[in-house]
Formats: sequence, structure tokens, C-alpha cells
Amino acid sequence: MTGLVLLGCGKMGQAMLAGWLERGIRPEEVLVVDPGAQAREFAEAHHVRTLTDAQRLPADFAPDMVILAVKPQSMAEAVQPLVRQLADRPVYLSIAAGKTIAGFEGWFGPAARIVRAMPNTPAAIGRGMIVACANANVDRAARELADRLLGAVGAVAWVEDEGLMDAVTAVSGSGPAYVFLLIETLAAAGAAAGLPPDLALELARRTVAGAGELALAASEGPDQLRRNVTSPGGTTEAALEVLMGEAGLAPLMRRAVAAATRRSRELAG
Repeated sequence: MTGLVLLGCGKMGQAMLAGWLERGIRPEEVLVVDPGAQAREFAEAHHVRTLTDAQRLPADFAPDMVILAVKPQSMAEAVQPLVRQLADRPVYLSIAAGKTIAGFEGWFGPAARIVRAMPNTPAAIGRGMIVACANANVDRAARELADRLLGAVGAVAWVEDEGLMDAVTAVSGSGPAYVFLLIETLAAAGAAAGLPPDLALELARRTVAGAGELALAASEGPDQLRRNVTSPGGTTEAALEVLMGEAGLAPLMRRAVAAATRRSRELAG
């Protein structure tokens, strides 16, 4: 590997950088480009070179991959120095929500190798879910490198149809917020039932976290795990009659995911 450029080293960029170094990528193989002092301090603490601006890239620098980790609204400005200096030579891996492959091809040219990925915030602790999609120019070696880099912060899945990325964004990209809301509302319901608020929050946090771990570890699907907890005539059944009712969780979640999917399409368009 001749090098990686990480353009943007915010929370997600820092999580990825830490994961790469833990997986054996050498600090000298990475160059971080970010004007923020905190981002550069993080990189330099890990012995990674930094630049404040992509215009300062060495003229002879030929990275294997450029990871585009800046905010979507800043992307157009941030990539212009790359367009001028690197053109379509490296593979470009974007983790910016809503930015399409066609948009990057418009900047870097139709021959550019583009990977679009959607990580989620648990990547910050190495427990992310990342879905990626590549254009036709990306060969097997480039896909394997992208998979290796993304896999440093979580599980990776690939889709061939980029149109699915809007639904991916709605389910896994936005999904952690739904889970946090579940914790919040479950704790509030516990407090309303008489529990001390601190205890209610601890119960909700650990119950959701533990159930998630069990769902990952178990061979059964979530429907069977739900039935395993539900005794006929018991307390869980009483609660599920509400949550699984006509106006319960399932139709509400369908509407929520549909709304997020529509918004993702609007932002991409």
C-alpha cells in the first residue's frame, strides 16, 4: 500500500483511523487532511501525518485510496483540490450521507473508482454496521481494500443497487437514534410507573444493550426470542398486546423508515 488520505477527521474519521491502526496499518501509510486543531491533535497523537488543506498534498503523492469523511454540505468545496491534484487515480471511498456515486463521477470523471458507504454511529466503538456500494470501475482489489478499511469499525455488507442506500440510511444510518429514543421512552415509562428516574434509565439502557447482544449471539431470529420471553397470560404478553396492536410499533416503524427513506432521496436529488 502506498498510502491513504483521510479527508476529514471528525468523530467518524477518528474512529476509522483508530481502527485501521489497530488492524495493522502503519501510521506512515496514512495522511490526515483536516483544518481542525482537535482532529490534527488526534492524528498526531497516533503518529499520523497531518495537513490543514488538501492543496498542500505533495505533488508526487499517489495514495491507493482517499476516504472522504467530511460533512456532506462541505464536500463540493473539500474535493476540489483532489480533483486538480489527484483526478481519477486513487479509489475514492465516501462515507458522506446522501452523496451519490454519480455526483462523485461528476467531480472526478467517469473513469473514477467510487465506493459509497453508509456507516452508523456505533462505529465509534467498533460496533458499526456499514453498507457499501461501488461503481463499475471498482475492481476486486479495490473492493477488498475498502472492505478492510470499513471493517475496522464494524460489520460490512455490500449492495449492487445504489438505490437501496436510501433505505439503508433509514434503517441502519438513522437507526441508532430510534434505539436511543426507545431507551429514553422506556426509562420515562418506568419513572412514570414509580421507579426512581436514575434506576429507570439504568434498567432501560442495560436491557436494550443486553437484548441487542443476545439478538446478535442467538441462533434464533428476533421473533422467536420475543416468544421465548412471552409467557401466556403474563406481564410481557400484556405489554405486547399494546405494542403489537393496530396502532402499535410495527406501523409506526414502517412510517418512520419510509419518512427517512424519502428524506434521503430528497437530499441526494
